[in-house]
Amino acid sequence: MAPSAPAPAPDPAPAPVQPVLPAKAVAPRPVVRPVAAADDVTGPPCPSCGAPNPPGRRFCRRCAARLDPVAPPEALPWWRTVWPFRRGVRSGSGRAVRLLVVLAVVLALCAGGLLLLPAGRALFEDARDKLGKARQVTPERTTASAESPGHPATNTTDGVSNSYWAAPAPGATVTYTFGTPFRLVDVIVTNGSSPDPQEYAGQARALRMDLVVTTHDGEEHRSELTLADKAGPQTFPTGFSEVHTVSLTLRSPAGRAPGRRLALAEVEFFQRA
Repeated sequence: MAPSAPAPAPDPAPAPVQPVLPAKAVAPRPVVRPVAAADDVTGPPCPSCGAPNPPGRRFCRRCAARLDPVAPPEALPWWRTVWPFRRGVRSGSGRAVRLLVVLAVVLALCAGGLLLLPAGRALFEDARDKLGKARQVTPERTTASAESPGHPATNTTDGVSNSYWAAPAPGATVTYTFGTPFRLVDVIVTNGSSPDPQEYAGQARALRMDLVVTTHDGEEHRSELTLADKAGPQTFPTGFSEVHTVSLTLRSPAGRAPGRRLALAEVEFFQRA
């Protein structure tokens, strides 16, 4: 008896149906259809492809090139293209050179300040003279190169305006010596024989005086005082430091006549308080 065929394997059980989420609707993607460009368009041609474009367009209708290209930036001045003023590619490029340039500028300014130090110091002292108060200083000794009897040069510093120094001729010099060097800010001169107008014209007077200021270390400063031919005190700002002696030489006489002498009533000196 022939053996029987094996029985077929049973089919596997179907998988159980699981719940699923509903599908999300997706809009269909637009399809770009090429449109042939009209050939009857008139307008400026494209700088890239030469196609005409209607006025007002910014980009070419055929190649999409920009119709109004941006102008290239202006060229840098020549000194901006010279190293080290040229900007480096790296953030730290040229830093040491720029530092050296800054140091050189600072050193140049310092050197200029040292060279201009006398002018700057004089300006500073003048400002202090104007802002500060002045007080009178009296010389220790008064001498003259020539004087008439009864009218010595010491009459110019006695504080009395009706006494005067009488010089016999132009060119006479009176010298005032001070014991302690000081900052001379003003000189007040009362010219003639008296501050009274009626007595002023009684003697001759100098309308110009040579002023020589000698400092404590021997340095001389020369200037010229021009006086008005009138009675009363006249003020002359000076501004000299470390003053030791002051000399006045009488020049340009006025009112000279026989029997008249050059008269100088009073000279006052003021220092910075």
